[in-house]
Amino acid sequence: MPEPLWRTHPRYWPDFWRRSIQARIVTGTLLMSTVVLILVGWVMMSQVTDGVLESRRTSAQQEAVAQLKSLSSSINAADPTMLNQNLSQLVLGSNRSGLYETVLIPTDDAESTLIRTTGLVESDSVPRELKSSVSTDDTKLWDTYTKINYTGGKSEPGLAIGSQVRVNSTGRRYEVYFLFPLTAQRETLDVVQRALVTAGLLLVVLLGAVAWLVTRQVVTPVRMARRIAERLAAGRLEERMQVRGTDDLARLAVSFNKMASNLQQQIRRLEELSRLQRRFVSDVSHELRTPLTTVRMAADLLHETRDEFDPITRRSVELLQNELNRFEELLADLLEISRFDAGAAALDLEDVDLRDIVARVLENHETLLLRKGCDVQLDMPEPCRAQVDSRRIERILRNLIGNAIEHSEGQPIRISTAYDEDAAAVAVRDHGVGFRAEEAEMVFSRFWRADPARARTTGGTGLGLSIALEDARLHGGRLDAWGSPGEGAYFRLTLPRRPDVALTGSPLPARPTDASRVVSESLVDVGAPYQKLTGGES
Repeated sequence: MPEPLWRTHPRYWPDFWRRSIQARIVTGTLLMSTVVLILVGWVMMSQVTDGVLESRRTSAQQEAVAQLKSLSSSINAADPTMLNQNLSQLVLGSNRSGLYETVLIPTDDAESTLIRTTGLVESDSVPRELKSSVSTDDTKLWDTYTKINYTGGKSEPGLAIGSQVRVNSTGRRYEVYFLFPLTAQRETLDVVQRALVTAGLLLVVLLGAVAWLVTRQVVTPVRMARRIAERLAAGRLEERMQVRGTDDLARLAVSFNKMASNLQQQIRRLEELSRLQRRFVSDVSHELRTPLTTVRMAADLLHETRDEFDPITRRSVELLQNELNRFEELLADLLEISRFDAGAAALDLEDVDLRDIVARVLENHETLLLRKGCDVQLDMPEPCRAQVDSRRIERILRNLIGNAIEHSEGQPIRISTAYDEDAAAVAVRDHGVGFRAEEAEMVFSRFWRADPARARTTGGTGLGLSIALEDARLHGGRLDAWGSPGEGAYFRLTLPRRPDVALTGSPLPARPTDASRVVSESLVDVGAPYQKLTGGES
């Protein structure tokens, strides 16, 4: 089970995010629900704010209209000669402490000393835009939101409502402004906002928990199926999923278990067939040795006295000898393959120079080189030593070089060796017919040939490259193949220089440097009979 996100190091979070469906679903749910709640909260808060302020505005306008009528009556009833002295008392009389403040400004006198206010409110609390509207139209009641400033630096949000009052006896006009504080409304809106934020956070957490629980119900069986599949892939074929209930997930578990049971039966059946096949090949190969030995003794006797026979009989004896040689090679290859299949192959390591093995192989192929007329170019400037089983490495190179000579078509063959701290490599390059890129994956298949109809000088069992691949793997090395029709083939054998070294690369390139065009490279086991070899130093 994967570690919780809070227990993982931050550098593993991107990998955790890619691997965890549950984390992505929960995070996506939280993000989308947060966005939705923010939008809903904003709409609700806007509507509540508009409703609260509009309600206060309506009540304030009603209050302002009533107070304007009262103030107008008081001013018109006052003695005109004493009006300026009594304005302050009239303004104070029109005020309702705690509900609003009053500001009275004469329209025909710019002296600030004639401005009358109530309480500690400052006259600059009245916005200029409202003053302009009131002064240009005395028939309407004007209002706007503002900030009410008090003596001492205190301020609070408020609603300013203004209009004009006319003195009938003198014709003078006064601008009257009522400043209604909105402190209570602001506190109400703050409470509503805190409630919305708290409810939103709780709802987001609740939605996250619900998403986590729901996805857990789905993801847990999927994770269990993944773990069971990994164990099945590792060979633990008895593993099964637990089945709980009868829902879709339970039916998935039942289907998965049926699939696992069928796979187990098929794999065991195939393993048994493979075991019987390997045993059959091994038994047949061993059983054929006894009659083959008898036939070989008789054939050798005939071959030694072949000069005493007539030409037709002598030719028959020679053909018998050649086919017996091929038959023995086939039996030897089959026995070697059976040892690989049974896991009984072992290495006899010794420190050798790969150049010496190449020299021995070339010496053994000297007759074939002369017959094919191909030149061998050696690129082996320095000793290339490694701890290997020389018999098996010689068999690998014998197959690679033999194939190269066989299919060189008279073109030069190049053999290269190189080494680094951990690996040693041998590459065989020919310029013959080559093979297609898709055939590079098949050259190591048993009994496979690119052109079954092609006549071969040296015969062959079709198992040489398969055995070469197994020999390379037994050393912990690799055998790679590259080919292109008309450009020839290139085989690279890479071996660890010591048995405790794990290969991470090769001192030789994966494709020849003289290839004229890029062809798909297949770094797989080589086994095709298309390699050409080189036969002399340059």
